[in-house]
Amino acid sequence: MNCTIAVAQIDSVVGDVKKNISHHLTFIKKAIAKKAKIIVFPELSLTGYSVKDLNWDVALRPEPHTLFADFLKLSKKITIIVGGVEESENFGIYNSAFLFEDGKVHSAHKKIYPPTYGMFEEMRYFNQGKDVRVFKSKYGNLGILICEDMWHASLPYILAHDNADVIISLTASPTRLSGSSEKLTVAEVNHEQHRAYARLLSTYVVFVNRVGYEDGVNFWGGSQVVDPSGSPLVTAKLFQEDLIFATLDENSIRRARRFSRHFIDDSPEFTITHLKKSLMRRDK
Repeated sequence: MNCTIAVAQIDSVVGDVKKNISHHLTFIKKAIAKKAKIIVFPELSLTGYSVKDLNWDVALRPEPHTLFADFLKLSKKITIIVGGVEESENFGIYNSAFLFEDGKVHSAHKKIYPPTYGMFEEMRYFNQGKDVRVFKSKYGNLGILICEDMWHASLPYILAHDNADVIISLTASPTRLSGSSEKLTVAEVNHEQHRAYARLLSTYVVFVNRVGYEDGVNFWGGSQVVDPSGSPLVTAKLFQEDLIFATLDENSIRRARRFSRHFIDDSPEFTITHLKKSLMRRDK
């Protein structure tokens, strides 16, 4: 993996897939002009986050739909990862990541943990994904998660052991104000979490959050790329659309894992064995 990744922090219009695709194309063409090889967009970037009962109307399958024509064409120049609503073969509806590469479209990830607590009600509208694995892109092994998935440590851990070079989080994180700090607490918390994952798993972490307003909810942006030592490489603006770039270098992963061997020495077999013992004790 040695390439430039573009992180497109955008706003989306609820339910207007055509308009959102047009907006994506503007950023994709800018990324191509900057010689980026991968571009990533936020969670549900094709549809807007608050789709609710529109989910059936905006759902797409990972196949050469006419709406995907421009993505498929441009994917011969750049790998494109977008968020959308996916209809599966059994007609389930998922909060998903679509990946376009070399003129083909793939279902790269179905969200495992759609939240339904507080202000969130995703489980009313989406099914749960049942699998997590890396996507073997021509630019490296991409581990893709969606928003709440990153709050379940098992998923980044699994992807790292599935040889992910980079863990990408497509996100729609709402602004929540708390405390008296002049800094945005929700940004601090998320950025700290991503630095910790990057350092512990010795892998790149790419966080792409959206901006804008929907139904009175604001999204804060602050997208970021973190290197395998846990150091932020680039951070996007707060509350504004932005396009940021970072270089992904296999040597950075190599150095991180050789100089601090905690991930290389980690034993998933030990973890599995003792998780099973813990579950057996819990169920007694």
